[in-house]
Amino acid sequence: MKIIVQTEQLTKSFKKQHAVDGINLTIREGEIYGFLGPNGAGKTTTIRMLLGLMKPSTGNINLFGKSLARNKLEILRQVGSLVENPSYYPHLTAYENLKVVAQIVGAPLNRISEVLELVRLQEAAHRKVKGFSLGMKQRLGIATALLHNPKLLILDEPTNGLDPSGIIEIRELIKSLPQKYGMTVLISSHLLSEIDQIATSVGVVSHGKLIYQDSIVNMRKLASSAIHLQCNKPQEAVTALKQLSLDAHIEAGQLVLPNCPESLVAEAVRLLVHRGHDIYRVQEHKQSLEQIFLDMTGGVSL
Repeated sequence: MKIIVQTEQLTKSFKKQHAVDGINLTIREGEIYGFLGPNGAGKTTTIRMLLGLMKPSTGNINLFGKSLARNKLEILRQVGSLVENPSYYPHLTAYENLKVVAQIVGAPLNRISEVLELVRLQEAAHRKVKGFSLGMKQRLGIATALLHNPKLLILDEPTNGLDPSGIIEIRELIKSLPQKYGMTVLISSHLLSEIDQIATSVGVVSHGKLIYQDSIVNMRKLASSAIHLQCNKPQEAVTALKQLSLDAHIEAGQLVLPNCPESLVAEAVRLLVHRGHDIYRVQEHKQSLEQIFLDMTGGVSL
């Protein structure tokens, strides 16, 4: 699959401190790449470098297989972005704001109605933006980013400050872009639950370093599970389960079977009942994605 974004040892330093420290991003065509990390981890600085708004201290950025440093204008014509709060003219309507941008980027005027419909602002097209809610302004920002039909869309915390219904709307819009338009999306967030519902791939950044990069499916597989079994003689049960080569131990008076296959759970219960143990409860405890993130970032919460 074609690689759309690739960075090589991308680094940005401020007064000898690394805000971004040797990041190697790989984003493939058609992916929704969740760029995940706590506030202050280096996400926005990385995005600013990808957009040519900030020069790297060291390292290389390649977009669409070409060096950003050598082909900046050509590359950025194919990129749409929403970084922090979208800018707009409050005294103009949504349509008029988009018309100004369309004239700058060379987009046809009939594209304005298309993007307004895409972000569900067609009914507010001729209202002045100063009367818009935060969610409407955010959607107008995304409409602006989509105006020239970019191949790569970069969104920095696009659901910040939105109410639950606004978050759902933006989420569904983002998820539709690769399927409908073949677009590749990079979305940064400090909300793991949001990335989990949108992204196909994920990169986790902490203290300026990329500490994990893989598919969201593989990240979910990191969640380890354990069977907690409550019985009347847990210590004897530990000894009995050695017959099944199960490495059981006791926590808070309960028998714990880490990473126990389902087939062995049934066998373990059967064996213990046969040995005269009373089984009161069998529960699966699974490590959450949030806990995985905490483990990765050394306890820095989202």
